[in-house]
Amino acid sequence: MRAFGYTEYGGPEVMHHLEMEDLTPGEGQVLIRLAAAGVNPADIKVRSGLRRDRIEVRFPMPMGREAAGDVLDVGPGVTGFRPGDAVFGSTAAGTGAFAEQVLLSAAGTALRPEAVTAEQAASLPVSVCTAFDALDELDLPDGATLVVLGAGGGVGTAACGLARDRGLTVLGVASESKRPIVEELGARPVLKGDGWTERVRALAPDGVDGVIDTVGGETLREAAGLLRAGNEAGESGQGSGRGRSERGQSGPNRSRVLPLRSVADYELARELGGAPVTRRRTSAVYSQVAELVAAGHFTPVVSAVHPFEDAAEAVAAVETGSPVGNVVVTG
Repeated sequence: MRAFGYTEYGGPEVMHHLEMEDLTPGEGQVLIRLAAAGVNPADIKVRSGLRRDRIEVRFPMPMGREAAGDVLDVGPGVTGFRPGDAVFGSTAAGTGAFAEQVLLSAAGTALRPEAVTAEQAASLPVSVCTAFDALDELDLPDGATLVVLGAGGGVGTAACGLARDRGLTVLGVASESKRPIVEELGARPVLKGDGWTERVRALAPDGVDGVIDTVGGETLREAAGLLRAGNEAGESGQGSGRGRSERGQSGPNRSRVLPLRSVADYELARELGGAPVTRRRTSAVYSQVAELVAAGHFTPVVSAVHPFEDAAEAVAAVETGSPVGNVVVTG
């Protein structure tokens, strides 16, 4: 089968098209024919070796960690999926998504509703569901004010749209070029760069109730100073409940730290009293988010779709650029 990936850790130069053997699903795995795969900054960190202690890689390794397609076969112990089903999900450990055949983890696979396109579904497991998890952790009440740093990217656009659907007031910090999409998602745009915190304070003079960060560094540090005094994530228990999944309002995972969640700078988030986003890569969460999309509560932002032959261009768009929303490769 055709694949696009790498045989050693490194930069863009290690990526190329590969010929690999056809796959057979093992226990707890679902084999699909690729329809679409998402491209994310985390994929580049995996390829570079920065996450070798956290993410299993088996060379040759296709790029990508999320995919949508039709089921070809299922491995031992897998129930709920059968050949021909349209599904999406997270790749099985040690495998990738940019290939004609993809192995998904059955525990992180969900049926794709007919109203959700393959390109949209391929954007859900990483970026959209990260934003969903972050919002569940913050558990902000209706009318609360949320700042999203990097509001024009994959996680950022999802955070804006999903938060708006929960009744939150969203301030989206992004470049001027991304103002239109931030506004379209129902957020109030805030121009990034020098003076951005003053621009936020002009809109929220009493402070903000939560922060979702996709930028890190000094921007994250400055954002912590915008939080209202005394805020703790999950304390209110007054959220609208829309979109909440098994974490719930009173579950064991409710946080008692500052309502600040980062996907970009874990250590600084902890230092500031916040936390990284705890990911729940489960079929239940994926299904719930897909149903929100199918019902029209939120539409994933897919700004670029590249054919498989142009997979290198798709990765470059994420690695060297700053794309709006999500970038997808189709099979």
